[in-house]
Amino acid sequence: MKGRPTLFENAELVTKAQQIFWKKGYTATSLNDLLTATGVGSGSFYNSFKGGKKEVFSAAIQQRREAFNDFRKILERSEFPLTLIKDFFRSIAKANQTDHFKGCIIANTVVEMTFIDDELEADAIRILKDVEQMFVSAIEREKEFGHLQNPLSSQVLGRYLITFWCGLNTLRRIYPDEKVLAVQVEMQLDILA
Repeated sequence: MKGRPTLFENAELVTKAQQIFWKKGYTATSLNDLLTATGVGSGSFYNSFKGGKKEVFSAAIQQRREAFNDFRKILERSEFPLTLIKDFFRSIAKANQTDHFKGCIIANTVVEMTFIDDELEADAIRILKDVEQMFVSAIEREKEFGHLQNPLSSQVLGRYLITFWCGLNTLRRIYPDEKVLAVQVEMQLDILA
């Protein structure tokens, strides 16, 4: 009989669970959905995640935080971080229809958890604020390099990019079309010219 999953296996379980959460949201995802998605039995699931669905969901959104942190490290090493940020937004327009309909699991969580779970909502808000600060830092560096002349503060521009990010993740569900989205992305990125 197989024992408790290892940490590596837990990370794989979280990745699989994340996909179902991303598709259905936290509230609509059942334990059965998670067991089916991860391929483990309920005993193994609860051995790995004693806090149940909430614990695995929290771990899933923390995986997204790690992905943003990886992107932050790339930005910090780049001489042209705004180019990378612009390319990031442009890549959203090129995503497939399934990704368009999924949107952003972190932004989705902020909306879904309002009035439902203060802790999960607060975790998602912290992640978005971290991403905002990542944008602010990149903008500050570009201003120091003389690559960006926009007179607005780096904080205002960073918050603008978060607003753009959250809005774009709704717009892509309305218009899951690369041409439509590409025009909107370029129009929004003009502020960083």
